[in-house]
Amino acid sequence: METKLIHNEAEYQAALKRIRELGEPEKGSPEDEEAEILTMLLVKFEEENYPAEELDPIEYLKTRMEVLGLAQNDLVPYFGNKGNVSKVLNRKRPLSLQNIRALKKGLGLSADVLISGSDYAMSA
Repeated sequence: METKLIHNEAEYQAALKRIRELGEPEKGSPEDEEAEILTMLLVKFEEENYPAEELDPIEYLKTRMEVLGLAQNDLVPYFGNKGNVSKVLNRKRPLSLQNIRALKKGLGLSADVLISGSDYAMSA
């Protein structure tokens, strides 16, 4: 597939579809590089078209999980256990500062978006 800039919603959806098709390619493979480039392009499009202040932290996290092809189990390293992942995604537990730092470092997620929203004030 030819990788190019994303200019509209149709191209955005096509890039999301391609990311899903790629699944989890072998590190260093051409497919891995394509997935990394597509992810950067998707993030750029999202930042330009869906301003951070409008995003709900949990919806942002769920969207990024979808884009990156992650399941709840993939978030365990950032939350400690499956129970914490489930509680956060179901809005029964707020994101902690430790979670936000781990998600930013490990997945490159926007800390600004993750800390936004009064319902999800950080806990230490």
